[in-house]
Amino acid sequence: MPTPNPFVICSIAFLAVFVVLTVLAAVMRVLIVLFPPVDESPGGIEPALVTAITEGVKAAYPGTKVTGIEEVR
Repeated sequence: MPTPNPFVICSIAFLAVFVVLTVLAAVMRVLIVLFPPVDESPGGIEPALVTAITEGVKAAYPGTKVTGIEEVR
């Protein structure tokens, strides 16, 4: 029985990973097309995000109050 060539083993493993990642990318693309993201927040910022920012500021700077959150693009 001949010894396996390391180059062939690595090539096959690389191709297998490439095929798996390609299939996963295709599945993700199909899921994104079937279920597009829904923007449910009327102000553009989700309430959970506002709560997270407020609590983070309170933890970092006790006694402060968040009066407004603005998204900069």
